[in-house]
Amino acid sequence: MTRLTALVIGNGDYPKTGTLKNPTNDAEDLSAKLRAGGFDVTTMLNAKVAEMSKALKAFRTTAKDGDVGLFFFAGHGVQIEGENFLIAVDTDVSDETDAKFSSLALNKVIETMEKANTSTSIIILDACRNNPWERAWRGGGPRGLAPVYAPRGTLIAYSTSPGQLADDGKGRNGAYTAALLQHIDAADVTIEAMFKRVRNTLSASTSQKQISWEHTSLSGEFYFNLSVASRISDYSASAIKDRTFVLDDAKYSHGVIKALKSLTWPKQNPAIDGLTAAKANKAGTDSLFVLGRNITQAADGNSNSACAYINNFMTKTTGMAPEKRKAVLDGMLFEVFFDPDGALREQPKKRVFNDIFALQLFEELKSSFEFIAGCLVGNIDRYFCLPGKSHPVSVDITLSSDGENAVTDVHIDGRSVLRLDDPDYDTPDKMYRKQTRTSFEATLSNEMVVPSHLLTFTYNRIVKPGDVINFPFGYVLSKTA
Repeated sequence: MTRLTALVIGNGDYPKTGTLKNPTNDAEDLSAKLRAGGFDVTTMLNAKVAEMSKALKAFRTTAKDGDVGLFFFAGHGVQIEGENFLIAVDTDVSDETDAKFSSLALNKVIETMEKANTSTSIIILDACRNNPWERAWRGGGPRGLAPVYAPRGTLIAYSTSPGQLADDGKGRNGAYTAALLQHIDAADVTIEAMFKRVRNTLSASTSQKQISWEHTSLSGEFYFNLSVASRISDYSASAIKDRTFVLDDAKYSHGVIKALKSLTWPKQNPAIDGLTAAKANKAGTDSLFVLGRNITQAADGNSNSACAYINNFMTKTTGMAPEKRKAVLDGMLFEVFFDPDGALREQPKKRVFNDIFALQLFEELKSSFEFIAGCLVGNIDRYFCLPGKSHPVSVDITLSSDGENAVTDVHIDGRSVLRLDDPDYDTPDKMYRKQTRTSFEATLSNEMVVPSHLLTFTYNRIVKPGDVINFPFGYVLSKTA
């Protein structure tokens, strides 16, 4: 799996110069975007120089030999004797010498990232704001930040061109970061093209007063958001966006797909029942991928034969060539999460989720679950654990002490995840969804999108499988408030 690591710092609480209102917002908002894109992000707000140095050292370790390392800084940045420094909230700004030795040198950031040996290093600096100490220093020195050398595989992005100053912004974000947030998750746009869009938006929003600038020596292409259709090389675009998949009546597999698309059980069930390993071996992988998608679709619609095919998948596919069986299962998994346009569903198809993911227990099917994990990695922030990965999840359930077994809290990895979703149900006399413990745990598995075999439930008191548990209506399990 691609390893993406980021260190994001936003410093705004400068005690001797007044607070910059935007940098902490910039850091928080960019961190959210990066996490949504699959980055492992460390975020620091109003950091002291020792904290910045310590975080940079840790970043070098976590990013070591990874695919992409990204460093972002928003706050005050200054040029002293031709070298750039990022100002901490406790930097001694009495004079240039003190400032230089009590701030974070940009060259140290560049060298650290170079030694981390990531395939791609990205440094983004929204740090060229007006120097509030220039009158106290010897003539103030040059405006803005100085150009620097970018080692091979590195892109350094400045919020403004050399010698210019950046606008702290009138809204929640600085002018540059606001433009960056607008474009960073655009699908299928290379990083260079993305920064060109940022430059155009920034120029327009500042009436051409601020022009961003990049120095790059990247040797390959990088996309912050590569759409699933572009990331998948195993199947054609028409199979990923199967709304455009053209059926050929002369092909047996296409006839099965056509029957499944009828949405009527009398056509779906015989088509599935007649599908043998020998017939599947004659079909192409694109056709089998789309066939797998439609098996999931039919099972979600309660086709008995489609449900039986999923529940007896290992038997049904005995004799099928490994790459053919993989294509069918890849399609089945893909349909759970992606719609006919290849876009992520707002809600996965939870009715068949556990039945299909029970196949994760078979080692010979591992590649299909790696496939779906790769498809979903860009949306990892939506899940308690990435579907397709075999990460166990422990759930701690707190029940009321009044004998009603009402759920009062749910903790996952030590964090409360029980959230009020519908304020209309927030009344003293709550309404409850009553289920046995067994049914309750199955429901939570589907709602969390975590397979049952990866879940461990712990209760604050003894609860038998047949005991009734009351879950309050209007509440959901969510990673974020």
